[in-house]
Amino acid sequence: MSSLITDLTVPPAVRADRLARANASGANTRGGEAGSRRVFVLPYPLTVVFTIGGFLIAELVSVFFPQIAPVTFTEGELWIFLLTGQEAYRGLLVILAIAYALAGIVDLRSAQKRAYYRSRAPFRFAMGIALALWDIAGTKLQTLPQPFFPGPAKVLEAFVTDGGYIVLNTLYSTRLFIAGFIVGVVLGVVTGVLIGWFDKAYYWVFPVLKITGVIPSVAWMPFALTLMPTPFAAAVFLLVIASWFPVAFLTAQGIKSTPKMLVEAARTLGASTPYILFHVAIPNATPSIFTGIGMANSLSFLTLVISEMMGQPGGLGYYIDQAKAWSSYYKILAAIVVMAILFSLIMKIIEVVRGRVLRWQKGLVR
Repeated sequence: MSSLITDLTVPPAVRADRLARANASGANTRGGEAGSRRVFVLPYPLTVVFTIGGFLIAELVSVFFPQIAPVTFTEGELWIFLLTGQEAYRGLLVILAIAYALAGIVDLRSAQKRAYYRSRAPFRFAMGIALALWDIAGTKLQTLPQPFFPGPAKVLEAFVTDGGYIVLNTLYSTRLFIAGFIVGVVLGVVTGVLIGWFDKAYYWVFPVLKITGVIPSVAWMPFALTLMPTPFAAAVFLLVIASWFPVAFLTAQGIKSTPKMLVEAARTLGASTPYILFHVAIPNATPSIFTGIGMANSLSFLTLVISEMMGQPGGLGYYIDQAKAWSSYYKILAAIVVMAILFSLIMKIIEVVRGRVLRWQKGLVR
């Protein structure tokens, strides 16, 4: 009790100083304990060797592991080269090993890049080992059910024999996605701003948003194919719906969450309503807008593939549907690989734009 009374009678500044000293002393003690434990760090040159080691192992497995199961590869033309899927797979492994080795050499000059390279080394090594195991199970021994799960060399055969056709369908999907996604995002931002800022718009539009938002966009496909003049326009309509709802909903939530203190401060300084909307409310809602764009990207990509499989004259979904009809499952996996790469590129572009627009947010969230 006496210590409690003493603490209460000590001035706040003195108590804060004592608490800071106690915390610093504890941190130093913990730091000394941690420093006494030695952590082994692989030298950077060995880290580079470790990174490419997985791909080198996969290369050795592809070349020297005995081919037990009977597998035939078709020769095709890839750019100016005439090669089989097996040769393309081995060449890809060599290219990946060289690329990561060169990246390690380039990153040698920067401590930050070296640290990032070290952090990614285990994952990249695991990628190579996974490819080696996949090659053994899907090509060498064929312990995986065939022809549903072919090996990586057979998947690359699709790019060798159907490379040009895959590129054309990829361009079709990209054009369709960009048209529907951009229109849907723009309409979503406009709708969200109106709902979040104007009470009458919230009263009339928000119930419609809640009702239509929970309906999957592909459910509108029969109406879209009937009302739209072309299948391409119908698919764009579905993509617009898929991307419109999450962007509109999260934009409205971001506008609604604008602190009243900021709005009142701006009004006190003589700011007009349009100025407050564009310089206070919308900047406050920008993180929510980008969250909605990320969600819209996933939903739009899903809608894209489904719409292409059900009525489009081209696209990766159309390519998958054709390959399924001929039981060419290795072509289906090749299209899935292209989809994964395309989706990752789109997500990377969104992240870069978000980082530029929200550069003021760095440091606020770790």
